[in-house]
Amino acid sequence: MVNYDILFAIVFYAIILIIFFKYRSKFDVQGKIFIMYRTKLGLRLMDYLSKKIPRLLKIFSFLGIIVGFGGMIYISYFVIRYTLKFILIPGTEPVLSPVLPGVHIPGAPPLSFWHWIISILILAVIHEFSHGVIARLYNVKVKSSGFAFLGPILAAFVEPDEKELIKKPKKVQLEMFAAGPFSNILLAGIILLFLSYVFSPYIDETVQVKGLRVIGFEKEFSTEDLKKGDIILGVNNLDLVNKKLNVFFNEIKNKTNQEITLKVKSAEDLTKTIALKVLPSKDDPKLGKLGVLVRGIYDTKDKILIWFWLLTVWLFITNLGVGLFNLLPLGPVDGGRMFTTAVSYVIKDPNKARKLTNLVSLILLALIVVNLLPFLYKLLIFIITPVINLI
Repeated sequence: MVNYDILFAIVFYAIILIIFFKYRSKFDVQGKIFIMYRTKLGLRLMDYLSKKIPRLLKIFSFLGIIVGFGGMIYISYFVIRYTLKFILIPGTEPVLSPVLPGVHIPGAPPLSFWHWIISILILAVIHEFSHGVIARLYNVKVKSSGFAFLGPILAAFVEPDEKELIKKPKKVQLEMFAAGPFSNILLAGIILLFLSYVFSPYIDETVQVKGLRVIGFEKEFSTEDLKKGDIILGVNNLDLVNKKLNVFFNEIKNKTNQEITLKVKSAEDLTKTIALKVLPSKDDPKLGKLGVLVRGIYDTKDKILIWFWLLTVWLFITNLGVGLFNLLPLGPVDGGRMFTTAVSYVIKDPNKARKLTNLVSLILLALIVVNLLPFLYKLLIFIITPVINLI
């Protein structure tokens, strides 16, 4: 079976590489992995908005500081608490996960290549554009804007004049640093309202599945009777064909620690009935789960609706996740710059202020690495397994 995500990724990056080598002189390569393409896109719009709605932007930027420091406290506490839980309690999932196609994030739907690219592009453009607008609001020159790649990850950037920025009052600096993460969190809130009250209810009422394709398993799942590619057609005495997607999950969630039967069509086109025990969910032991990752099978019209619904879901997840992550008091990210600015206001001795910010950054960096170790291990196994088999 063709893996379209891999195919799309190969075509996309092949086109990017062709453009890069053809117009090599127009790209700026930093550290061999960060590639920038500078433009003037959006600079006029930044100037226009900064002059057209200055009062609204000042309210936005002030709220950004409040949300920024509130988010910094929340995400720092969240990372510290759940990383310690991950270290001390066996079987606990990492609290941080790379947002990449093919990487399963508990509670999130599968991430396709195009959903990933589009979500990252939109959140990056909004994030950087907000920085630029607030910079122009306080007459800080924005030298350029553009697109970038950090390794394979698509990004956007604006380039304010750092010499002008550092001369501005600390409040102005904080407003500019907070603008990017705040815009992502604000957008995530708007998307959540749209999903909760408009899009998801419409999907629930109109879309019906033709079956549920098994696309993977959580590590708690244990049976040889169900395999990737199998199609679930029924659960207990309920036929799932031409039913709403939530029929399957509603039937399971109330059967914690009970045995259920699944009507399954295998990859060999054989129909069989298998029995499985419903496991208690880690998030809520009263709710049940199978530990099976499924994807609905839909008609063409419904596939288009689901594709846009998934895009909206991932726009929410990525904007909220990246917005909060950027508020960590860590090195060069926005939260790190906010933290450094705030510390320099309280601690007048530059050496003591630098030592404190470096210590906090080092602790958080170590916690992030601990969370990523399981994914790095899986990546290592994925890379070396074909080599070992070849040898």
